[in-house]
Amino acid sequence: MNGETSRVYLDNAATSWPKPPQVLEAVAHYVQRNGAPAGRSVYRRAQETERLVRSTRRLAAQILGGVSAEGVVFTANGTDSLNLAIHGVLREGDHVVTTAAEHNSVLRPLEFWRRHRRVQLDVVDCDADGRVDPGALADAIRPATRLVAVTAASNVTGTVNELDGLADAAHRVGAWLLVDAAQLLGHAPFDATACGADLVAGSAHKGLLGLLGVGVLWVRPDRASEIVPLRQGGSGIDSASPQPPRELPARLEAGNLNVPGIAALGAGIEYLLERGIERLAAHEAALRGRLCERLAAVQGVHVLAAQPNLPTVGVVSFTMDVWEPQEAATLLDLHFGVECRAGLHCAPHIHRRLGTFDRGGTIRFSLGPFTTESDIDRAADAVAELAKG
Repeated sequence: MNGETSRVYLDNAATSWPKPPQVLEAVAHYVQRNGAPAGRSVYRRAQETERLVRSTRRLAAQILGGVSAEGVVFTANGTDSLNLAIHGVLREGDHVVTTAAEHNSVLRPLEFWRRHRRVQLDVVDCDADGRVDPGALADAIRPATRLVAVTAASNVTGTVNELDGLADAAHRVGAWLLVDAAQLLGHAPFDATACGADLVAGSAHKGLLGLLGVGVLWVRPDRASEIVPLRQGGSGIDSASPQPPRELPARLEAGNLNVPGIAALGAGIEYLLERGIERLAAHEAALRGRLCERLAAVQGVHVLAAQPNLPTVGVVSFTMDVWEPQEAATLLDLHFGVECRAGLHCAPHIHRRLGTFDRGGTIRFSLGPFTTESDIDRAADAVAELAKG
């Protein structure tokens, strides 16, 4: 087995690694020098913690396109953000439109509502690149539609979906537009206001370079009163009342926040903003192009959604004639030190569309800001060696 020093990490779509030094320093500073909770006390370090949380809200709002910071809600993870959005918005008997490109963090809550709450669900197909036609999504919207849920970027093919005009179709019938931006934030510019989103969900630990255990849900403030909070409890606000606070973000943040994780998220976003999202996106796009070209040249390797004219993030999926995905991923790690993801990637519908479901999915390489040309070449060389059988 290769040692730690020869590690090639290509699983950034699952969680980013390595983390910028500033992220680790922010966590260490909070844990070692502060340790106070947010929103609970008036002593100096508690106030320092509250300022830290507010600063991170502003940074998150900035990376979401300059939205209102009051609408930024901190959750346990991206799945928690999506659950809060879906369960908080839907009512029994509603109609929902979603897509075949979605992650199970969207599909499974919606299936719960379909099975147990008489919600009607339309799943709009994607093409062979994992791209969803916004016109087909708009056409699926009915007067009874309550929610339109769409991923900003596929975690299987890396394809970025076009969202223009979708909000208008949703808002004409009073529906909410929920965007799952977990695979896009930090990897490409995103503007929640420009795309007309009412809800945007993301994860701290992926492209935003934070740690596991924190998610972000942006809620359009003028619609916040329509969301039913999933949790009730202490908030440090109006403690005499048996009802949760009405205002955001406290309305949706019962209980103590994960302050070490929020400190890490703030530092991660600062790192991204200092270097420029566009510049980092160009870096990943160049490496993705190099990787696709190298892999496509290997006999017995089949790259999905590698078209250079499509907007993408740094995710590349492929299959091999001589190895099943899980076998290939295991061998890449054991013999070449290449760490990647294999399987259905919690997105079964898109694999059915791509024709990879029955083989157990794909092998996925996913890039980040610290991925290098050397990493790409080592990974491609390893795949070429494996393809020999």
